[in-house]
Amino acid sequence: MTKGPWPMTKVGSRPGTDFLGIPFRWLGPGAIMVLVAVYGVFWLLARPAGEPVLGHVGQLFGGESVLLYSIALVLVSTLPHVEPIFGGIDHAAIWHRRAAITATILLLPHIELAANPGATSLGKTLAVVAISGLAALVVWAVLPRWRTMLPAPLRRLVLASLGTQPVQMAARVLGGYERWRGFHRLTGLFLAAGFLHGLLDASAFEAVPALRWSYVVIGGTGLGFYAYRELLSRHFLPHHDYQVASVRPVAPDLVEVALRPLGRPLDFRPGQFAMVYLETAEGWQRHPFSISGPAEEGGISITVKALGDHTARLPDVVQPGMPAVVGGPYGRFDRHRGTSHQAWIAGGVGITPFLSWLRSLDGELHEDVHFFVTSAGPSPFADEITAAAWNQPRLTVHLVDTEADGRLTPEAVLAAVGTEPRQLSVFMGGPDPMLRQFRKAFRAAGVRRANIHREYFQWR
Repeated sequence: MTKGPWPMTKVGSRPGTDFLGIPFRWLGPGAIMVLVAVYGVFWLLARPAGEPVLGHVGQLFGGESVLLYSIALVLVSTLPHVEPIFGGIDHAAIWHRRAAITATILLLPHIELAANPGATSLGKTLAVVAISGLAALVVWAVLPRWRTMLPAPLRRLVLASLGTQPVQMAARVLGGYERWRGFHRLTGLFLAAGFLHGLLDASAFEAVPALRWSYVVIGGTGLGFYAYRELLSRHFLPHHDYQVASVRPVAPDLVEVALRPLGRPLDFRPGQFAMVYLETAEGWQRHPFSISGPAEEGGISITVKALGDHTARLPDVVQPGMPAVVGGPYGRFDRHRGTSHQAWIAGGVGITPFLSWLRSLDGELHEDVHFFVTSAGPSPFADEITAAAWNQPRLTVHLVDTEADGRLTPEAVLAAVGTEPRQLSVFMGGPDPMLRQFRKAFRAAGVRRANIHREYFQWR
């Protein structure tokens, strides 16, 4: 049976948790905004007599920056524990990034307004170290998504410069998740420098001890969680010992790695991901990978796309028998959160959690599901997905070869599903620009915000 420009194989809600009527996933973001607002009001009301207004506001921006960086450190140190109040660990990680970026932006008015003639030389030096390090960290973090942040004319200029020797040299130095992650671990040290700068040079602290002690509590909390993450967390987080059972090429840039448990196996829900540490010839490598399904002997399988770093070399450096450590599982990408009418949309390696859902089915689906798989060329999982569909009367599979059929569009998805948008749940995984476009179009068409679920792949 065929519908639309691509071949279609036809073979056949759980509500979110609320707290006092508020969706649970809003509690985390709401708490951050309340903390920032309350601290700002407290700082303004506590302005010492005779303190210049602009100078005091400038110091407020510095205090808010320390608060937001402390929040970012608390989040990244407690991601598995705070994911319920953010709607998933990936959303909590996004708020970690937002807090850090906002904190860095607030340093600009702080620098401009918070002039203190009595500043110490040590305080000035610490300020330079903190601002330079934190700004470099944020710029490095947003580099992978520069295309979504620049207007079209600037994008063309940047694209034209990518082939130049200076840019290529910079890419070799700055490129790679592992390099960025190593530098990211210095965040707490840069915050410590900025925190000490505030203690030494903030004029408001001398007249109002409450401002000083609130600042100490805020900065001390962030630095305390940083110390916990760097020194102690590995002793408390659950980890499972595994061994590489097989490394199977699925496509030229895609491999599936099966891991065999050496002890207690990982207890995961389909759609979740794990933090996987692989010992290779180049040392231990750590990456978050979606679990693509169960494997033999209680094992798990992960699907890895060559996106850079060591993932591009993984088939060459990871061999059967090598040890692995798996942490987690994490994530709330769960089809059971959807309505009785669902659209699953997978682009590229974003197919991984959907494979986990299909491979873990015990019986027939209770929802009407349209599964859209889009890839450049035939999908390497087409046969497996089509075979699974024959046993699922309520599952309709749409295999979209973008080279032959063109790109999948949100309008085509809605037309194929044929369901009232407000009754539809959408689950998406794939490249960020694609998912942003789809989310915007689905919202405009009337799909409820709470019914659009996506898995985020960029952790920088």
